[in-house]
This record gives sequence, C-alpha cells and structure tokens, in this order.
Amino acid sequence: MRHLLLLLCLVTLFQQPSQAAPEPQLWPAWLASADTETERPDHAYWQQFLDRHLTGGKEGVNLLDYAGAANEQLELKRYLINLQATPVSKLTRPQQRAFWINLYNAATVATILEHYPVPSIRDIDTSPGLFADGPWGRKFLSIEGLELSLDDIEHRILRPIWKDNRLHYALNCASIGCPNLQPQAFTAANSEELLESAASDYINHPRGAKVVKGELLVSSIYNWFQVDFGNSENGVIEHLRRYAKTSLLNEIEGIDEIEKYHYDWSLNDLKVTE
Repeated sequence: MRHLLLLLCLVTLFQQPSQAAPEPQLWPAWLASADTETERPDHAYWQQFLDRHLTGGKEGVNLLDYAGAANEQLELKRYLINLQATPVSKLTRPQQRAFWINLYNAATVATILEHYPVPSIRDIDTSPGLFADGPWGRKFLSIEGLELSLDDIEHRILRPIWKDNRLHYALNCASIGCPNLQPQAFTAANSEELLESAASDYINHPRGAKVVKGELLVSSIYNWFQVDFGNSENGVIEHLRRYAKTSLLNEIEGIDEIEKYHYDWSLNDLKVTE
C-alpha cells in the first residue's frame, strides 16, 4: 500500500504543469547561414491556410477553425514536407528565423488536427517518456538529415541563436493563454514588424498582463521563460513597460513585483467558443 501511494504521488507530481521551461541549449549544426538570398522558401500555402481558417475572436484571441480545416490535413502535411526539403543552411538569418517560426506553428496545427477533437494540446501525450505531457518532445520532422521536435526548434535553435524574447510572441502553442497565432506567415521582410506588434498585442491583453486591486497578474510565460526576460521579476516588469500602452503603463506605475502567474491551456478552437 505504501508503494502504491508513493507511485500515485509521483504520477500526480509529474502530471502538474511545468514550472520551468527547458533552458536554451544551442544545437551548433544550425548555425550555418547564407549572406545573400539564393533560396526562397514558399510560405504561400501557409498564408492561404491562415486566411481560410484563422479568425479574430471577440475577446482579442485569434481562433482557428480546426473542424473546418480537418479536410486540409493532406495539403498542410504537403506544405510541411516541402519545408523539410528546404536547405536551411543556405538561407539568410532573416529567412531562417521566419522559416523556423512558420514550421513550428504549422507543425503544431498539424499535430492538433491529427488528434482533433481534443480539449487541449497538453492532452496529446506523444512525447517520449513515461510521464510525457504534450507533443513537444516527439521528433517527427526531418531537415537536412536531422530529426527535430517542436522543443528542438524552440529551445535549441530559435532561442539560443537569436536570443530575442519576442520569439515567445511568435510561437503559438494552440492555447487560449498563448500569444495569438499571427494572421500573416512570417517572412524575412515582415518578421520585425510582426514580432513588435505581437509583443504589444499580448502584453496589452489581460492574458498577458493585468492589474487587479493594485496587484500585477501576468502570463505564466514570464515565469517559465523568466531567463529570457532579464532573469528576474524586475526584468519582466521592465519588458512589460516597454510595450505597455498608456492605460496599462499607468496601472503598473510603481509596481515592483508580480503577484500571480496564470495561463489557460484550453484549445484556441473557434468551434468551442462559438
């Protein structure tokens, strides 16, 4: 009986949401890049997919019509196959950043569609390990002969190479609490503008930051990835101030600590919110 109780406690512990994201660990194989554009990845299909199935919700959260997109699984997989055939090392740095963001977001949507209907991405336990939680650790992509997972793209490529905390506003984890899936495919030309607007939109939305009775409540993203935001609560608050519009900026004036973190893992599903 004692052993059974111990096992149940361990299962409960490992099933709790992670309190810290993986640290950025550079994968050196992806450091190579070109100085000039000789290859041009085609993201036209991804843009068309977003045009057809992504909509702005009433509460400022972009929602995806997964039910309506279900009949496009083959086309979406074909887009991912084409991306995987891209010689990434021959792309320029701006091209690479857009490439990895689009790949991550499209692969996330494809993963949801493979298991749809599902209430949350965290219910897709395809990552390796006994206590797997979510699909992020599964290696199901192959580029230039190397197998990759969603975690690899985020924590071993994007975060350590670019060292840009705005990337957290570009990568969508198919959840209500996540920064919006952007309605535009990322390109070398528009990435800076999209990253800036995505950061501003999220921070000035209640799921990013809000003040309730004088206390600052922020997204758990700023807890999980605090290392990317100055590695302190003060660093997070300074980041918020950089993008806060007048109303929020006035509310956080004089606040020097975060009271609570929150996050909604519910699927960003248009059908559920209709």
